[in-house]
Amino acid sequence: MTQHKALTTTSSITESDWKYPQKKPNKSGLLQVDENPPHKLYWEEYGNPKGEPVMFLHGGPGGACSPEYSRFFDPERYRIILFDQRGCGKSTPTVASDGPDVALKNNTTDDLVEDIVKLRKELHIDGKMHVFGGSWGSTLSLAYAIKHPDTVQSLVLRGIFLGNAEDLDFMYQGNAATYAKEPFKITAPGSYISYPEAWKKFVEIIPPEKRGNMAKAYKEIFDMKPKNEAESKLQMKAAAAWSIWEGTISHLIPDPQEAESHYGDDAFAVCFAQIEAHYFDNNLFLPERYILDNIDKLKDIPTHIVHGRFDYVCPLPQAEALSAELTKTGNPPASFVKTTAGHSMLERENCLALTQIMEDMPRMAGFEKKPAVQKKKSHGHKGMGR
Repeated sequence: MTQHKALTTTSSITESDWKYPQKKPNKSGLLQVDENPPHKLYWEEYGNPKGEPVMFLHGGPGGACSPEYSRFFDPERYRIILFDQRGCGKSTPTVASDGPDVALKNNTTDDLVEDIVKLRKELHIDGKMHVFGGSWGSTLSLAYAIKHPDTVQSLVLRGIFLGNAEDLDFMYQGNAATYAKEPFKITAPGSYISYPEAWKKFVEIIPPEKRGNMAKAYKEIFDMKPKNEAESKLQMKAAAAWSIWEGTISHLIPDPQEAESHYGDDAFAVCFAQIEAHYFDNNLFLPERYILDNIDKLKDIPTHIVHGRFDYVCPLPQAEALSAELTKTGNPPASFVKTTAGHSMLERENCLALTQIMEDMPRMAGFEKKPAVQKKKSHGHKGMGR
């Protein structure tokens, strides 16, 4: 009987692929960064307390950090800082617990950039640091580096997100306007082309007459003050649909069960969906082309890019645009790895590429690896019978 190999059912990293084991944090805490409302950031430190500092910036906006994100880095070499941005994860207040009116107040890109400054001060990071971010985390990394270039040793960026209108339309609009009459017709470019099952669930939350602007229609639901149980259920259903859509298309080979259990979790979905919609409705709180027009501020910072060729959340042209602008300044990417993967940092090829970049990173001044001490050989007398 002919034996057939099982088909690959996941594109995600597996336990055996990780280079470094999961460690426990050295310490953690809540840092108050604002007063009205009293935004507090939850942070954790992993690795070597005296090592090269790495500031990890998660995606979203509205995502959160997970302990496994510390595994991209050699724990003997790096001091790894993970934190949840305003309004999400273990930071407080959150959209889920305190509502959008509270959690979204003073929640802008400038606020998040200055939060990094405050966290550096709290953790006594006085010199330069590596800044590591993917998706929205790449946007925030670039925005931070543009304002504070003297504090950045390197930028390690994955799944570049520049936040242009066409980038958001590719993900959220697609063929939605014509979907009711021709659901399978490719009437516009978009992520829906490769994820029709998930797209159906995302589109059908919105009535056909409002599908000309999907992001706006979802935002209207999120901004609604529910008057009854039906409206509350609609709001939660919309948040889950928004969140699960992104969670599904983040992987070359989606895991619907994982997307439902994690991205569909009520508390996570509400934070993720409402914070993303808040930022997208306000153009990321950045002037148009802000990053590309200020790329000269990064001319002295080594920048590494990892981007999946099959990234349907942040398509590859965004990384190409960033690379081209860096090159114009005389500072082309120190590395630009295009993987046969999707969007997520936990896609196997993306994960391995990011880990290798950090492994090969030139050491920061003052953190050079000390040579091993050679033990002197003993010249004692041999005993009888030995």
